[in-house]
Amino acid sequence: MSRWRPIAIAAGAALLVAVLGALMTDLGLWYASLKQPPWKPPDWAFGPIWTTIFALAAAAGVIGWRRAPSRAQREGMLVLFAANGLLNVFWSLLYFRLHRPDWSLWEVPFLWLSVLALILLLARFAKPAAWLLAPYLAWVAIAAALNWQTVKLNGPFG
Repeated sequence: MSRWRPIAIAAGAALLVAVLGALMTDLGLWYASLKQPPWKPPDWAFGPIWTTIFALAAAAGVIGWRRAPSRAQREGMLVLFAANGLLNVFWSLLYFRLHRPDWSLWEVPFLWLSVLALILLLARFAKPAAWLLAPYLAWVAIAAALNWQTVKLNGPFG
């Protein structure tokens, strides 16, 4: 396998999740009308934060792929990354497109656990890759707290 193939695949997968998530994100009138907690980061910060997280996740995937001792562990890692990507996009769909922060609040623990599962798997054979996902885990925890506050301040929805 070419040295660059895992890099291209990881970058493409991260870009795909980012684009799909962005397509699900509508910052229109509905979002602007939500009451937000005073500690919410400014809207402009979310793009650079997610770009950094996706770049770190792609790097973690490449390192994990290269250091995985078996095909089964590589495949398990790919399944976990795919599940995480789907959960990431699904959260945006629920929150922004369907205008249901209450539903996304129920989904966010699964997203957080998918990041934790990746960290635990990668820690077995690629500790640097596992550490690259730590900011993602922290950010999803912050997003969960923000999601909770949004539901508290604005609910009920639907």
